[in-house]
Amino acid sequence: MTPVHFSFSSAFILGLLGLAFHRTHLLSALLCLEGMMLSLFLALALWALQLQITSFSVAPVMLLAFSACEASIGLALMVATARTHGSDQLQNLNLLQC
Repeated sequence: MTPVHFSFSSAFILGLLGLAFHRTHLLSALLCLEGMMLSLFLALALWALQLQITSFSVAPVMLLAFSACEASIGLALMVATARTHGSDQLQNLNLLQC
């Protein structure tokens, strides 16, 4: 495994571990998801450059667009949660409390 592949895979794993262990606030979970998406974007962009395939160069841009949509939906959910429950803590979210 090359150092570049190791750094991207370790960045993704660190984001996944952050998502698994720091689930107290919704904002920290969203930041971990964004870190994972950023590492996937960089790995996909460098993979397309390494293979020198011009038709595959659209895939990182599509991933970035989906990541932006995911971030906007996540922030909208966080604002709605903060307005209804008073905080962004994930412990306050309960299906029985609707």
